[in-house]
Amino acid sequence: MPRSLWNGTIAFGMVRVPVKLYSATESKAVRFRERHCTDGAAIEHRRICTQEGKEVPYGETVKGFEVSSGSYVTLSKEEIAAADGPGAHMIEIEHFVGREEIDPVYYDRAYRLGPGKFGDDSYLLLQAALKRSERVGIGRFVFHNKAHLLALRALEDVIALHTMRFADELVPAGEVEIPTPQREPSKPEVSAARALVDQLSSSFQPEEYEDTYRAALLELIERKARGETIAAPEPVQIAPEDDLLGALQASLERQGRSPRAKTKKSKSKTDRSSSGKKVVAGSSR
Repeated sequence: MPRSLWNGTIAFGMVRVPVKLYSATESKAVRFRERHCTDGAAIEHRRICTQEGKEVPYGETVKGFEVSSGSYVTLSKEEIAAADGPGAHMIEIEHFVGREEIDPVYYDRAYRLGPGKFGDDSYLLLQAALKRSERVGIGRFVFHNKAHLLALRALEDVIALHTMRFADELVPAGEVEIPTPQREPSKPEVSAARALVDQLSSSFQPEEYEDTYRAALLELIERKARGETIAAPEPVQIAPEDDLLGALQASLERQGRSPRAKTKKSKSKTDRSSSGKKVVAGSSR
């Protein structure tokens, strides 16, 4: 049973919803540890005091903030916690907005909320309200000594919590040095690109996408463990496309011959039901 990461209360109008926060994701990344390349021994990283030149136990460390060149204000964990204020364990829902109004760029990490002690009834009430209204509750809370903007939404039979980025944390597009394209695409190119997008369109099935890089990396580790020599692959040279329209048309033809495209085409055709009525597959979104 996963342990809760945070316990608190959601303020929903005059209703109070005791909740527990759980992680909604699990990292599957391949983890490496540093080893000495000559003898394979483990590498240690230690905290060394630059003034005394000796190792410092973790319990003797504090956080420092540079207020001027070489001058720091240090804060203990208890002092930093004082910034949380009285609402450290409170989520105040400030607004409800439409789900489609939130650009995905604002989302950060995903969590699940479960009911806290004596919170079953109020939790189910909020979950039902979010689900039926198809809206997202916007609020904020303090987690790991950081203030987070958050979004609450109904996800299956629970409430999902997404931490969000504040607007000033996003880099304005005008500040990114992106080269200006030399020419605008032609109408035939745009039409062909749109047709290719339509051919490749499908419903999102997350289980179809697997981490092929992780599988390849684990296979490489197994080969190295068997004593094989691992050679770095030659870099792939990709030449700039001179004939965009030709490439698009070739892509359309290739996609039209693919088994997946044929299956999609057959599914999109209209059928007649036993009652004689016209039925369009996939039209009940």
